[in-house]
Amino acid sequence: MLSSFADHWLAGFAFTLRAGRQTKCCQALPSVFVDTLAGRIRCTDSGGEGPVILITPDGPNVIEHYEALVARLSSSCRVICFDMPGFGFSVPTAQYSHSLEQGSAAVLAVLDHFGVDKATLAFSCANGFYALHVAALAPARVAGLVLSQTPSLGAMHAWTGRIVPKALKIPVAGQVLGWLFREKAAIGWYRAALPPGTDAAPFQSVARSALHCGACFSLAGVVQGLLKEKRIAPNVVRTPCVLVWGTLDRSHRLTDPRSLLASVPHAELMEMLDCGHFPDLEGRHQFADVLIERAKVWTENQDTAFEKRKDQSHV
Repeated sequence: MLSSFADHWLAGFAFTLRAGRQTKCCQALPSVFVDTLAGRIRCTDSGGEGPVILITPDGPNVIEHYEALVARLSSSCRVICFDMPGFGFSVPTAQYSHSLEQGSAAVLAVLDHFGVDKATLAFSCANGFYALHVAALAPARVAGLVLSQTPSLGAMHAWTGRIVPKALKIPVAGQVLGWLFREKAAIGWYRAALPPGTDAAPFQSVARSALHCGACFSLAGVVQGLLKEKRIAPNVVRTPCVLVWGTLDRSHRLTDPRSLLASVPHAELMEMLDCGHFPDLEGRHQFADVLIERAKVWTENQDTAFEKRKDQSHV
């Protein structure tokens, strides 16, 4: 598709244009690039023991926004943080259209590269749909899901209709306009997504630095890709799941935080009353405590279930 090629070309152009400055922008967390069918994906791995937690930022956030959260989590878990194709410094291929199938394959490719059999996925907003699709396709690879600000797919489509400019939904034109105004859109988004009175500068400065160094922000691509997806069928995902919702997210003031329960009825809703669109970052201490506790329990439960099935198979 021409829109996918435009995403790829513009992201690659920005990356090449700023390549000389990228190293200075990305020193906070050491990283590697993983070659996949979706593109070259930038990842950072804390190493260490314990359950594996896989995190991907919600653009325009990048890996550097997660430095403090990764440090907190890595005291008890192994944390792998990566930018989805088209975001941060992960340049997508010309065939990557941000579909659920392609995005899920990218997630699994990251797990395969690091030799991870299973992980707890802590994804947010639109990325939550990729996590859900991974859990449906490969349930043995997912110990549990902690999804922040992820409503039902239908509710997300309605949110897109209210929030995202119509021009970004037009193939190719949306990609070009999104690229031209990516910094303005990113900086403005933080003002709208954070609670009233919150200082957006710490978020904005990291995003601005990354964009100046060639980071991607393929908002048009992911919007166009997910608008083509239909609703998630009920009860297809049986993986343990916690839905984290920042109640002060002004962009989602008309969104029902319980809407995803129609497809994942066993999920537990946890509201974070002082947070906006980024509860994983805004309330990182509470978020980290919940994530660590759940990751340990879910991983142990899955290991126990596997051992029982293995024992029964030898009877």
